[in-house]
Amino acid sequence: MTDETRVSKPKDWAAGVPGVAHAMVPALKDVGVGRSLKGLLTMNQKDGFDCMSCAWEDPPERKTFEFCENGAKAFVWEATPILVESDFWAQHPVSELAGKTDYWLGQQGRLTEPVYKAEGDDHYRPVSWERAFEILADELNSLDSPDEAAFYTSGRTANETAFLYQLFVRAFGTNNLPDCSNMCHESTGTAMSNTVGVGKATVRYDDFEKADLIIVMGQNPGTNHPRMLTALEDAKRNGASIVAVNPLPEAGMKRYKNPQTARGIIGRGTDLADQYLQVKLAGDMALLQSLSKRVLDAEAQRGGIIDREFIDRHCVRFDQFAANLESLDEERVLEATGITSAEIDELAERYMSSERVIITWAMGLTQHEFAVPAITEIINLLMLRGNIGKPGAGASPIRGHSNVQGDRTMGIWEKMPDAFLDALDREFGVTVPREHGWDAVGTVRAMRDGAVTVLVALGGNFAKAISDTDVSEAALRNTRLTAQISTKLNRSHAVVGETALILPVLGRSEIDRQRSGEQFVTVEDTVAAIHASKGTLEPVAPGLLSEVSVVTRMARAVLGEGGPIDWAHFEHDYDSIRDRIAHVVPGCEDFNAKVRTPGGFDLPHGPRDSRTFPTETGKAQFAVNELRTIDVPPGRLLLQSLRSHDQFNTTIYSNNDRYRGVKNGRHVIFVNADDLAELGIADGAIVDIHGEWSDGIDRVAKGFRVIAYPTAKGCVATYFPEANVLVPLDFTAHGSNTPVSKSIVVRLEQVAG
Repeated sequence: MTDETRVSKPKDWAAGVPGVAHAMVPALKDVGVGRSLKGLLTMNQKDGFDCMSCAWEDPPERKTFEFCENGAKAFVWEATPILVESDFWAQHPVSELAGKTDYWLGQQGRLTEPVYKAEGDDHYRPVSWERAFEILADELNSLDSPDEAAFYTSGRTANETAFLYQLFVRAFGTNNLPDCSNMCHESTGTAMSNTVGVGKATVRYDDFEKADLIIVMGQNPGTNHPRMLTALEDAKRNGASIVAVNPLPEAGMKRYKNPQTARGIIGRGTDLADQYLQVKLAGDMALLQSLSKRVLDAEAQRGGIIDREFIDRHCVRFDQFAANLESLDEERVLEATGITSAEIDELAERYMSSERVIITWAMGLTQHEFAVPAITEIINLLMLRGNIGKPGAGASPIRGHSNVQGDRTMGIWEKMPDAFLDALDREFGVTVPREHGWDAVGTVRAMRDGAVTVLVALGGNFAKAISDTDVSEAALRNTRLTAQISTKLNRSHAVVGETALILPVLGRSEIDRQRSGEQFVTVEDTVAAIHASKGTLEPVAPGLLSEVSVVTRMARAVLGEGGPIDWAHFEHDYDSIRDRIAHVVPGCEDFNAKVRTPGGFDLPHGPRDSRTFPTETGKAQFAVNELRTIDVPPGRLLLQSLRSHDQFNTTIYSNNDRYRGVKNGRHVIFVNADDLAELGIADGAIVDIHGEWSDGIDRVAKGFRVIAYPTAKGCVATYFPEANVLVPLDFTAHGSNTPVSKSIVVRLEQVAG
């Protein structure tokens, strides 16, 4: 928090002219007119590159400006002409970089050359690419076991790179493949795999415009995936009702002024949410169970409510599920949700009167201790009325990173099934390990305990993304080598092992030239559609390698030449990678042909396409869950972390949060005014936030300005990743091991003076 932080009234609508200005002015000013227009006009187009920001699906028919405000910010962040030159490293020791903010680090510009920090040195120093790979190979090959290394992956990695990366890691001899999914939608994948057999959305893009009702839970589309607002607007204009379920009121769910329409520029725009339920943090399971109970009660009273044909033909465990809800305690539901019976009744009637319903959610649901059973309750509710596998209906988890889902499809997972590993063995003549590896939280524990001594990170900002900041940073510093494959500086380049490498790569918007010519890559969006992405801009600096080049050259250096895998051929011609993917990854047969069709292709999805369910029973499985709630002691509050509007994941574009009325400050905490009155803390006061958990450790986030805000009573919010220091490493969701960033019991202590 700084003395210059200013707070104003939060907005009640999103986008409009300000959205255009905040997208275009920085692009034209910082990147230049020609480069900006060429880049932005090809972003998300069928012959262009995929936005490096969110994973929102592309519409079948593209607009001229097929990008949002935050997509434009991501483009500016990547395409900037500001470069980190060689003398930067001499001027800024690692110890100094460790004291800089994430915003400052990101503003230094694009990385342009490999650099190495030797043992005992406090400076990175430029090295050749050959030397960089030699250093990495020496460290990896000196390990007593391949399991002493871990290989992290960010969701921006393209399918081709991800496939080669996991192949290299497994050929090296380990399944230690932590990735950003472990920290975001792992709970979704676990819950949906257990219920319908596929951990991906059961909808397509055009289902939104066919829906009668869309329930948006635990997400803020206006900031995190703004193009979704256009789909919601289209649905609303086609007659759909929209219900928002979120502890905080968010501008984007109230009213949307589409900047590509006259009504969005000079008119009022479109009111989106017909009902807004400010459910308490971790109250979603109680809400969902109470909705299902109301559906079952209505069926018993008047009949014709549930889809008996769907349930009898396609589902199991319905009777156990129904019996479990008979004794649901309404008072406990109301206490857990913080809303009224009338509000739940209203939503239940909306659900029962709608033939086609989509429930969509994001990390507001996935990062709770009992996130997995809560998400299975979404599937339970949908199945009651047959809202799986029919047009305009289904489950729609919204992935937050542009190819995080594709990375998993391509094998980036510490516990890929044996069928996938067997296919690798057959295709490449190798024997890859079967023992499951470390996920993200497990990797931190392993580094802390000395079991992992080398961390290689393909993109991302692991140091800032993971929970329990102090413990995690100490674990990173306990390694022998940290190697980051990156486009720009971030915290992970300053929190390093005894030695450290930075390997700079091309951005997604840049032309990738290899021996066989210009290359393209592919990505998978949040509805399991795969399409091509081809950079259109000249690289910002000579000598940058593509991510594919880095992975293939790393593999050659570590594994040696002449093995069963022709890494050099993969680097020279990406079609050769896709040919091998076609033989290994289900649904990618004839990959090169399919991805060259305009707009790409959909991966097969049994629950969505044919109401077939690849579960252990061969049917969709109702889940039977004990209702879980959180008891918050008197004088304590429940905290969630969230993004500001000017941020994408750990990338900070500015210190502003326009929609919530915050300017020039990130050390703020949003608190209900009634809670402030009960605690005797004034709006604008400075507090330290103390996290309370069963281990008794006092985790503290210091110096946060209080903002009186209309969040659900008893619930507070502050920004990610600043709040990560409050999230214990061992406090994770049951079944998915995802850090619990959305239900931390905290106390506020006012700072004197």
